[in-house]
Amino acid sequence: MNTALKITAFTAALAAAFGTAYGVGNAVDPVATEPAPAAHADHGAGAGHEDDAPGRGGGEGGHGEAQAGGLQISEGGYTLDLDTSRVKAGEETELSFAVRGEDGRPLTSYRTEHGKQLHLLLASRDLAVYRHLHPKRAADGSWSIPVNLPAAGDYRVFADFAPAVEGAKPLTLGADLAAVGAYEPKGLPEPSRTATVDDYTVTLDGSLRPGAAATLDLKVARDGRPVTDLQPYLGAYGHLVALRAGDLAYLHVHPGGEPGDGATETGPTVSFATTAPSSGSYRLFLDFKHDGKVRTAAFTVTADGAAKAEEEKGDGGADHEDGAHQH
Repeated sequence: MNTALKITAFTAALAAAFGTAYGVGNAVDPVATEPAPAAHADHGAGAGHEDDAPGRGGGEGGHGEAQAGGLQISEGGYTLDLDTSRVKAGEETELSFAVRGEDGRPLTSYRTEHGKQLHLLLASRDLAVYRHLHPKRAADGSWSIPVNLPAAGDYRVFADFAPAVEGAKPLTLGADLAAVGAYEPKGLPEPSRTATVDDYTVTLDGSLRPGAAATLDLKVARDGRPVTDLQPYLGAYGHLVALRAGDLAYLHVHPGGEPGDGATETGPTVSFATTAPSSGSYRLFLDFKHDGKVRTAAFTVTADGAAKAEEEKGDGGADHEDGAHQH
């Protein structure tokens, strides 16, 4: 991942519609929050560059269909072996798993990306709950982390990692997790340009465009004042994940630049370049760090197929961001 822009896309079956975000995140496992009424943000710094890897790629040069990867529990000779497949809602449970190679043995050699060897994400099928976690690895290659899922229902577990093996590319593998209890799915919140978490307001400017590169600018304010001293979190000033309604296709996006490079500003705006794999509704989750705490702001947005059609006719060129591209 390094400091480059990176998109991870993967798909799992989705039975229910998207839901409201749930709770407030912290430095270990931020939880998304419910968005507030719409507003508009200023444009910020330019976006960066994407890695070319299974489940992480986009269209050539930011054009064409973005790939939806991570559709399988196994890919590239590796399998996500989820030891814990059921937990009880509202109770802390140790979630354990391993990434196994073709020989059945747990993978023990990982490349460090954004300060971690593996990023674990949890999302409920109605997207009422979203978490970005960092489990611990034991000497035998197994991973574990305590989780407490507040609502019953079906969840998807995503393991985002890169084997430290010559020629191996970064992967995202997925598996299902059930939280036992009374289940009441939530509806997808209406599209919004503003999200609130604690006393922070995050405003979104830009639109997802299916099959075409676009820039999303997210501006962070606190009590109405722009935040100009965002803190680095996993090597960046912000991390953005988009989950698509209907199948839970996943986009993991990173901004251009890096803290301390002499060019990247510390806020209030963090910019991301991305390509949506298709038209449809998406739920966006922005992780940012300020005053020593990681928080997550959530939005509902729509990627409109008309945007790509206009660009193909030559009408959409004004929206293209020069210098931002994908592989």
